[in-house]
Amino acid sequence: MLDPTSFLTRLKTILVHNELSSAAFADLINVQRSSISHLLNGRNKPSLEFIMKVDDAFTEVDLQWLLYGKGTYPKSTQRNNVTQDTPKEPLQKVTTDKKVDRIVIFFTDGTFKTYSEI
Repeated sequence: MLDPTSFLTRLKTILVHNELSSAAFADLINVQRSSISHLLNGRNKPSLEFIMKVDDAFTEVDLQWLLYGKGTYPKSTQRNNVTQDTPKEPLQKVTTDKKVDRIVIFFTDGTFKTYSEI
């Protein structure tokens, strides 16, 4: 049986891991923002449709982990996929006098992450 409290803990883990607000998460899985608010506050329990939307949107989520806490997050097979994408030829080193000030990564859900050298 699904333990709602443990499920919410795992759902929050996904939000933190992906650096998503509850609103951005709702937009990403195409549900109303109020639905996420009601879930996170314990007012409602997750529907099967909601669970499947999370599973579809996040390939690194193991459904057994999401529902019952069995397995790992992110999926261990996800790490293998990353290594397959490595270039076959070595990267050439580029030398320049310029220094990187910051790197900004924009995500499709409208959020972004900034990395600055300190």
